[in-house]
Parts: sequence; structure tokens; C-alpha cells
Amino acid sequence: MKKFGAILAVLVLGALAFAAEAAGAAGVGTGKGLIAVGVGLAIGLSALGTGWAQSRIGAAAVGAVAEKPSMFGTGIIFLLLPETLVIFGFLLAFLLWIKI
Repeated sequence: MKKFGAILAVLVLGALAFAAEAAGAAGVGTGKGLIAVGVGLAIGLSALGTGWAQSRIGAAAVGAVAEKPSMFGTGIIFLLLPETLVIFGFLLAFLLWIKI
């Protein structure tokens, strides 16, 4: 898990450096570049979190349905709950994109 955190930190810091460099070359302040990085992070990290949560919930739901078929509806509901993370990520990205 530490290795994943280190890789994520390097990617985020690299993206920030490229955004600042591109904004400086275009004659635009770094604010717009950082907003664009924020949009990418909002969508990307919310999708990563949702995928991780759904992998855990999906495995548990399949096991529960295998033992008791009446748990299918509950498993589907629990599988759909993490999708709200992506919806909130898209909403935040849209609100940030409007500021550009």
C-alpha cells in the first residue's frame, strides 16, 4: 500500500508541475492549470475508489447470493451505493470546469 501511495504522489506532483509549466508557456496563470488538474483528480480518484469498493462488495454479494438466493436484491443495492462517489466526482469536476 505504501508503494501505491508513493506512485500516486509522484504522479500528482508531476501533473502539477506540467500544469504550471503549460500555464506559464501559454501566458495564463497557474490557477487554470491547477483547476484542470483538480478536475482530473476529482474524476480519477472517485473512479478508483468506486472500483475498489465495488470489487469488495461484488465478491461478498456473490457469496451471499450463492448461500441464500433471496439476498440478490440487497446485493445489487449495496453494489450500486459506491456509484454515488463517481456521481459526486463528476459533479465536482463539472463545477470546477465551469470556473475555467
